[in-house]
Amino acid sequence: DVAPLVAIEIDPDRYRITVQHYQKDGLTEPPDIREWQEQTGHDLVFNAGLFRENYAYLGLLYGNGRSLGSKRHTTWLGLFAAEPAADLSSRRARVMDLTYDTFDEQHIPYREVAQSLMLLDRTGKVRVRQTGKRAHQTLVAEQGDGHLLVLKTTEAASLYALGECLRDTFPSLRQVMAMDGGSSSDVSVSPSLREATSKMAGAHSWIPLLEGGLTTHIGLPAVIGISPRRDQAGAKTANK
Repeated sequence: DVAPLVAIEIDPDRYRITVQHYQKDGLTEPPDIREWQEQTGHDLVFNAGLFRENYAYLGLLYGNGRSLGSKRHTTWLGLFAAEPAADLSSRRARVMDLTYDTFDEQHIPYREVAQSLMLLDRTGKVRVRQTGKRAHQTLVAEQGDGHLLVLKTTEAASLYALGECLRDTFPSLRQVMAMDGGSSSDVSVSPSLREATSKMAGAHSWIPLLEGGLTTHIGLPAVIGISPRRDQAGAKTANK
């Protein structure tokens, strides 16, 4: 069984998506998730993917059209892509599956990109092995209407069980990728958005997960930030 998930829905037409990297931002050490939120002022930040002990990002990573990561990872086939570089008729954000979708590194179609694990594809197939390993997870899902869901576990869970749960429970999800698990499975929202969420949802045990109050933090070399494109109301947060 999978415990309830915290789901944050994002409309990419209303919210801009930005990849932040500590070296690009002129920092000598990677901030933790709360420090990232405080320094950037984004409404929402979450870990951009997997990295080595020396903080080198694993896989493709682009910020404002500039490569910040390493070579394309050959087995991690999920690609979070946002802010079209040229074709403005394209969706402003997508979860791409490199098994089916093409991504031209010579002429990048999106300016903000992060590569990680594909979890659930458009055919309904769970794309990770059933290992039994359990940890906190952060997922990004693309819905059929083009909106995104950032999903955060409230208890440790296996990726395979999460994939099955999402496939069976949320048929509106087109495909889902996993950003990272364990101590780097971090999400943080701004104090104003937390306050608005508390007023709407009341007191819940999962709300501290959005401020990092229940887990130990580590430095994250790269995060994805979400901020309004204009003067707009906050993102919707719900307990699924």
